[in-house]
Amino acid sequence: MISFIWYLIIGGILGWLAGVILGKDIPGGIIGNIIAGIIGSWVGGTLLGAWGPQVSDFYIAPALIGAIVLILVVSFVLKALGRSASH
Repeated sequence: MISFIWYLIIGGILGWLAGVILGKDIPGGIIGNIIAGIIGSWVGGTLLGAWGPQVSDFYIAPALIGAIVLILVVSFVLKALGRSASH
């Protein structure tokens, strides 16, 4: 149970930090941060492998890079959907 709570906390921090670095708000607030951090860590780990400092099950560097990439992709998709809906 404690490891699951750490997983959520670290995922939320990574998602929040990625949003701060990009200067973008993540839709969904805290839940969005957690989701972006967890999915971003999976994306980063898959694309970049396991390297750098590790906290809980997260390798910080690839997880943060993955969260940044995820937020960029989601923001581009949301922007594209917003433009297509208005036309």
